[in-house]
Amino acid sequence: MADAQISLADRIDNFLSPVSDFVSSIIFYSIDFFGVSLPLVVIWLMAAALILTVSFGFINIRGFRHAWSLILNPRDQQGAHGEISHFQALSSALSGTVGLGNIASVPVAIALGGPGAVFWMIVAGFFGMSSKFAECALAVKYRKVRPDGSTLGGPMFYIEDAFRRLGMKTLGKAAAMFFAVMAIGGSISILQVNQSHAQFANVTGIDIPVTFGVIMAAGVAYVVLGGIKRIGKVTGLLVPIMGAVYLGAGLIIIFMNIDHVPAAFETIFKSAFGLDAAGGGLVGALINGVRRATYSNEAGVGSAAIAHSAVKTNEPLTEGYVALLEPFIDTIVVCMITALVVIVTGAYEPYLYAENAVGIEITSAAYASAFAWFPYILLAASVLFAFTTLVSWAFYGAQAAAYLFGDTKKVDVLFKISLCLALSTGAAVSLSSIIDFIDSMLFGMCIPNIIALYILLPELKRDMKTYKAKYGV
Repeated sequence: MADAQISLADRIDNFLSPVSDFVSSIIFYSIDFFGVSLPLVVIWLMAAALILTVSFGFINIRGFRHAWSLILNPRDQQGAHGEISHFQALSSALSGTVGLGNIASVPVAIALGGPGAVFWMIVAGFFGMSSKFAECALAVKYRKVRPDGSTLGGPMFYIEDAFRRLGMKTLGKAAAMFFAVMAIGGSISILQVNQSHAQFANVTGIDIPVTFGVIMAAGVAYVVLGGIKRIGKVTGLLVPIMGAVYLGAGLIIIFMNIDHVPAAFETIFKSAFGLDAAGGGLVGALINGVRRATYSNEAGVGSAAIAHSAVKTNEPLTEGYVALLEPFIDTIVVCMITALVVIVTGAYEPYLYAENAVGIEITSAAYASAFAWFPYILLAASVLFAFTTLVSWAFYGAQAAAYLFGDTKKVDVLFKISLCLALSTGAAVSLSSIIDFIDSMLFGMCIPNIIALYILLPELKRDMKTYKAKYGV
């Protein structure tokens, strides 16, 4: 059995590595910056977030209160197209971001880039709120409504239309198709299966990667085959509950180590701007922080816009406001709490805890330092977080597949079943292969997405002006 598992892992790695290497060679083209390789895509993402923030007059600050009011006091949407509420859309999108990206990617960023990576994660999250606003508002505006009232949406549609307006219809179609292909690749989110199995094996001592993967994939299949309404109900229930448990425990540990918190912030700032951080000083911290923030909140990538496009509203900008809360909740709140727990407990220092620990094992060690029983809670949280993330990304991939191969029931079902078969192998793959592959897909999506955001920026600013005059926001 062990030989079969090793052989399976090798076969998957042999497939993923060439794909991620080829895409990475294009997407992660780098320049040498103070002895550290700086991917141009990092500049691409941060520049877009900064430009959009300034262009929208710091919508990430001005629109923050209004965003919460739309969630807490929803408007009457009678006669509006769409399938799910603002809250369900936010929960569905958050389920694709709040999860193992926070639990596993934060310690990875700290391990690779030093504690200073946390600072740049927060910065990327703050400015990413504006990117999320733009892409989700446009996704609702350009979505397609089927005869039965259900929706098909995502950046594919506004990417195609943006280029068409410039008289480049063929290039627009190609760019939209490229985005869809990358989205399908990103939906093979086997990191979630891999890291939740790692926590399962670490806590229980039972190493059953194939069986674990099959069970997870079967659960995902049941939910996603029920469509966005079932996804919205499941994520709307699981995400708030597990988020409260995880954050509550993290806050308790932080308060237990309150004397170490000032030193933790000092370490983060010194590492962020000094030359003493692991992995290349300031630049190493910045690169790893932005990369992990992007994997965590996906601002600028365009993935969450697919979930938001299903919202029931007749005002596209309302979903843009709701969506800007995602990077705040995901990166500024959840990632920051994870980072503080990891730093104040010292779990990121290999010589203090598990010498070979990576990803979720570091977080588990950090929580276990305060609660010996918490790895069991983290196990439940990681499995459920992984599950909801897989569900959301399966929906994203299905929408991309519908764009590429036809919006039919047959395409939808075949894609979802094929994806779940691929996900069932996730626990048998090496972590490094998974991270490189997923990063390649996510950063690939951001290239055509951000170009389209630039093209449609004047139109979105006019829409904002009209919305502001109507509602006084």
